[in-house]
Amino acid sequence: MIALYPGSFDPITYGHLDIILRAAKLCEKVIIVIMSNDEKDGTFSCEERKKMIEQCTSTLENVEIHIGSGLTIDYALKVNANVLIRGVRAVTDYEYEMQLATTNMALNSDIETLFLMAKPEYSFLSSSTAKTIAKNGGDLSYFVPDNVAKELYQKYK
Repeated sequence: MIALYPGSFDPITYGHLDIILRAAKLCEKVIIVIMSNDEKDGTFSCEERKKMIEQCTSTLENVEIHIGSGLTIDYALKVNANVLIRGVRAVTDYEYEMQLATTNMALNSDIETLFLMAKPEYSFLSSSTAKTIAKNGGDLSYFVPDNVAKELYQKYK
């Protein structure tokens, strides 16, 4: 099974990494694709995000990091992925993710969506929260890996 884990990852958090680790155990290959989100302004360029994710996943042999654009379902076809990985933190995430999954199913019913529930200790983590903490000089050690914290502090210096 080849899985595609799409997201903005701006920046990657421990919650994202937990989903990646768990997906890597379930799938023969996991492709993380950094997709642009028209509803969010990016703090980091796609190349900066890719570098941070590569540093965080360097020990995972079955994980690749790509930069993509367009429809996620089209990108999945391009890389021969047959499943989309989505992390779900709370009921509000589920409602949004259900809409996306249903839309993707209408576009291509051959590609499944696999929801992985956030572990309780990560259920409140978000990239937005990490950025707010960094802007205010707070401790990021519980939210993001050290390399990502360094980049966040530098960005908001």
